[in-house]
Amino acid sequence: MSRPETPTPVILNIRTLSPAALGRLGLEQVAYVKPVILNGARAFAIHAADGTPMAVAQDHGLAVAAIVQNEMVPAQLH
Repeated sequence: MSRPETPTPVILNIRTLSPAALGRLGLEQVAYVKPVILNGARAFAIHAADGTPMAVAQDHGLAVAAIVQNEMVPAQLH
């Protein structure tokens, strides 16, 4: 049995992309994870490529797994 392939994360500086470039990336296909403080605790917010908040997870791994589970590609921000 072969394992399903995990999408390779895309590494880019999303803050430097124009709205047109974001559109070419596919807003419905790319999401990124951002560390946040929620109710005094560290959490990880999941955002669409255009910055729209979509969800919050307790740890980074869960956030990335949620992105992949929803057939999106996780982008790492630096």
